[in-house]
Amino acid sequence: MRFLLDAEQRAFAASLDAMLTAARTPAVIRSWSAGDHGAGRALWSRLADAGVFALAVPEADGGLGPRPVELVVAFLELGRHAVPGPLVETVTAATLLSTGDRARELLPALANGRTTATVAPPAPPDAPTITLYDDTGTGTGTGTAPGGHAPAPDLYTPALEGNSHIPDANSPTPDANSPTPEAPEANSPTPESTLPVPEGTPLALDGDAASLRLVVDAEGLRLASGHGPVRVSLDPARRLTPLTPGGELLTERPPVEEAFALARLATAAQALGVGLALLDRTVAHVRRRTQFGVPIGSFQAVKHRLADAKIALEFARPLLLGAALTRDPVDIAAAKVTACEAAYGTAKAALQLHGAIGYTAEYDLSLWLTKAIALRSAWGTPRECRAVVVRGR
Repeated sequence: MRFLLDAEQRAFAASLDAMLTAARTPAVIRSWSAGDHGAGRALWSRLADAGVFALAVPEADGGLGPRPVELVVAFLELGRHAVPGPLVETVTAATLLSTGDRARELLPALANGRTTATVAPPAPPDAPTITLYDDTGTGTGTGTAPGGHAPAPDLYTPALEGNSHIPDANSPTPDANSPTPEAPEANSPTPESTLPVPEGTPLALDGDAASLRLVVDAEGLRLASGHGPVRVSLDPARRLTPLTPGGELLTERPPVEEAFALARLATAAQALGVGLALLDRTVAHVRRRTQFGVPIGSFQAVKHRLADAKIALEFARPLLLGAALTRDPVDIAAAKVTACEAAYGTAKAALQLHGAIGYTAEYDLSLWLTKAIALRSAWGTPRECRAVVVRGR
């Protein structure tokens, strides 16, 4: 038996690749990270015109789907180009809104790109919360990150959360002669980004940019009545916002398990695309970079490191496509952990082989490095996914 994309699916992938290459996504990512969503929204509209979001919306509600294999093809290209925005969350919302008349009224706008959506799912009872920080490294509270993220290792400092910012443990400590910052005036307003977040507040991706904000709680699927200030994230393009609970109840019985499985599948595809991009960029770099008069790519140790990354990524691809065909939660969990671990391993290799330049935020490689870390724990940590596989459900 052979698992290959057909000609139409390959053409779809090629068209998305050409569109995103022309869009010069690094500039779009940096603008999005700074809170300027103009270029990102324009790119979002072009993706919608290409049918990306309609793939998750039923045909009866103005979409083309559900078509999970084509969604995997699309999200692999979105990851390859590190497109910012609540992409996974929008297709997740399309599944959550597929039951109930009031909920289904919102689907056509998701399919045609007029609406962007984000979702704050409930955290598992034993899921750890993350600590939120402002730009000065001051803790501002705790919350539950999108998809029930748990702390995950970071490329730069050990044991950091993939979607929160924690100051570098190696940062220099001011000495006794360092000037003391002036204290704010007693009546000066507290910046929104430093306000504490009540413990357990649901966090969603890009709540400031999304026009539709959904919260899953014990009673069903709700519209969030608002959102809090943006929180700093390890991946600057993945902006976290607390959502205000208690909004309009859209449906009492949303298909939560089906929606979250699709979110996990799309995240895995996105991560695989990120890993492939990192590998391509690193191969190009080691061909250009010379040492002792020869390209460093000719060194056996470098070849082995890149070969290991290539094998891991290519091993993940059939698992991902197979999971899209079966839509079995166990298959999806296996594909998710395999793709994300492969992308994370490739990120570590890319960082090492680029040397000091790989650490700089100004270098475009960082846009893919940070995303590989964040996606690793998005919508299911490696431990959670492995537990699903072991349990068989």
